[in-house]
Amino acid sequence: MAEKIKLEVVTPEKIVVSEDVQIVAAPGTLGEFGVLSGHTPFMTSLKTGTIRYTDASGVEHSVFISGGFAEALPTKVTVLAESAERRREIDLERAMAALERAQKRMVEDRKKEDIDFTRARAALERALQRVRLAESRKR
Repeated sequence: MAEKIKLEVVTPEKIVVSEDVQIVAAPGTLGEFGVLSGHTPFMTSLKTGTIRYTDASGVEHSVFISGGFAEALPTKVTVLAESAERRREIDLERAMAALERAQKRMVEDRKKEDIDFTRARAALERALQRVRLAESRKR
């Protein structure tokens, strides 16, 4: 049996995940990466997306993150995220409403000169990722 690695996903408000896992996959800004026990140490920034991991008993889990940083060590992965939610905690109705608001803002506010497209695009990406992850639990 493969050695375990400690995964911690932390936001400014709470510890979202703290458990021993077999493997971690995360959305780095330069591409998705995976970490197993014994990995070479590194740090990277994260983009909005989904962290996937397999727990010690072999069950796969997913956590939505909204940006942040990850540190991989041979025995531990620490994720410092702006926000994070386990898939089961995402309220699909709320996520769909946020997606609709973000889409509406991108269309309607396009004509305004003072719209911050970077923030609007980021809100759209967050909403879209949350909806996709929440809907994936139906499959």
